[in-house]
Amino acid sequence: MLRSPFFCFFIFLSMLSCKEEPAVIVNKKALKKEALNFREKGILSIENKKFNVAFYNFNKSKITFDVLKDSANVVYNLIQMAYIQQINGDYYGSKETLTEALPYITKKNVYSASINNFFGIADKELSIYDDAIYYYKEALKDCTDIISKQNPLNNIAAVYINQKKYDKAIVILDSLLNQKTLNDKSLAATKARIQDNLGYAYFKKGLNQRGLLLMNESLSIRNQIDDVYGSIESNLHLSDYHAATDSKKSNQHALEAYNTATKLNSIDERLKALKFLISNNFNNQGTKYAQKYITLNDSIIKIRNNYKNKFAKIKYDSKKEKDENQKLRLEKAENLLVIQTAKYQRIFLILGIISLFSLVAYLIKRHKTKTRLVEIQTAYATETRIAKDIHDGLANDVFNAITFTQTQPLTTENSKKTLLQNLDHIYSRVRGISRENSNIDTGPNYAASLKEMLSTYNSTNTNVIINNIEKINWDNIEDEKKVALQRVLQELMVNMKKHSASSLVVLKFDTNSKSLLIDYSDNGKGCEKKQIIKNGLQNMENRILAIKGTITFDTEPDKGFKVKITLPK
Repeated sequence: MLRSPFFCFFIFLSMLSCKEEPAVIVNKKALKKEALNFREKGILSIENKKFNVAFYNFNKSKITFDVLKDSANVVYNLIQMAYIQQINGDYYGSKETLTEALPYITKKNVYSASINNFFGIADKELSIYDDAIYYYKEALKDCTDIISKQNPLNNIAAVYINQKKYDKAIVILDSLLNQKTLNDKSLAATKARIQDNLGYAYFKKGLNQRGLLLMNESLSIRNQIDDVYGSIESNLHLSDYHAATDSKKSNQHALEAYNTATKLNSIDERLKALKFLISNNFNNQGTKYAQKYITLNDSIIKIRNNYKNKFAKIKYDSKKEKDENQKLRLEKAENLLVIQTAKYQRIFLILGIISLFSLVAYLIKRHKTKTRLVEIQTAYATETRIAKDIHDGLANDVFNAITFTQTQPLTTENSKKTLLQNLDHIYSRVRGISRENSNIDTGPNYAASLKEMLSTYNSTNTNVIINNIEKINWDNIEDEKKVALQRVLQELMVNMKKHSASSLVVLKFDTNSKSLLIDYSDNGKGCEKKQIIKNGLQNMENRILAIKGTITFDTEPDKGFKVKITLPK
């Protein structure tokens, strides 16, 4: 069917006639009600520990909210799904679900903090400790008050304990414990958790009495406030503490943890408690507990694998159903469009066949002309982009090398040497293009890498002098700023090589208490200030402004080119 303004006019009339707008509004209300209903069912199912049902309902709610373009509720449902996966040991699956939520996050808020925190939990349980700390720190950046920061800080300290970095853990936990906000009764459970972790860290560091006092205080608080789940961790830590010196006390705490974990169906904690009972040979029943451990461990592996498969199947079936529904809706819309279009075609046919054919002929010709123009413009833009990427200069060098091989005898030593020099030059050009688009090392070798990049623009015609780059404490500069700075300096050097014809380039690095300062100057031919944007320097200014820095250009024809860059530390 002809896709022309005439065709669009038909559709416009059909929409006016059918008056479908109120129906669309009602449909949106119904969809939102359906999505909220699925979400509430998911919350109720989690409370009843019906994890498959909860995951299914949150996934259905997510899909429906996605149709409504409700990003906040999409993210909420995905976080709940990831939480369910982590409860059931599907940590890799939870990371996939959390990754699915990232495109819906438009600004830093409680959802982004929650997502990073769950990423940290997954990596901690997978023993990817460095990544776990990274995500906990990212969650910390999104926290807006002291209380919300306590959880990620405590999680970071727990990872440090697992890494045996007890001093780092103690510094964080001791700072948290000294906060006045923890005196609030509503934060008693948080205070007990911090005390328990701090005591355990002291014990692992060798400060046994101090550690024991804190762990006992934590257990006492947890018993007073009926924090049953928290008491499991306290008893496990105390069992570990007494294991080497008092096996009886160690077994008492391990058995208490085992019984509580059994009531709460907390499998991982039951396994930890059984390890202590086995190693202590509690009541000479080590074999009995070892058999329990094996049976329980085998059972949980099977159950969790089953959950992983079910979660994956729920996602797959939902996607398949969504695709089929979209296909059906599209087919219905197309059928309706065909019917309505045919109706108004008959009406206009009655009004005048001659006028209709004249208008259609005119619009067809106009449509073809416009389409042809678009095709020409698109082809031209594509050719321009390809030519710029390949770079005419590099193509010419390759062509010259080919011509040389075809016209010169390669048996002579001079010809071979000349060909090798040409190929080496081409290789250097290719490496230069690659270097301009390669990843930037922002680690300890940043200064050396930056200096090496700048030095590559040294040549027989241009002397590049770099001052004081090693004196800058680059560790205090954020990675984002390092990347932006190197890209800007790289563009500046490329611009110099292409346009300035400089024989001398000087780059001076300096610093003060608040800022990093870079002065660039060359003795090239310069340009009119109004030509700066045309020379591609606008991109440099955008990069610097993006990291809250400033950049100024000073140039006149035949008086060189100067740039001052200031970056906040």
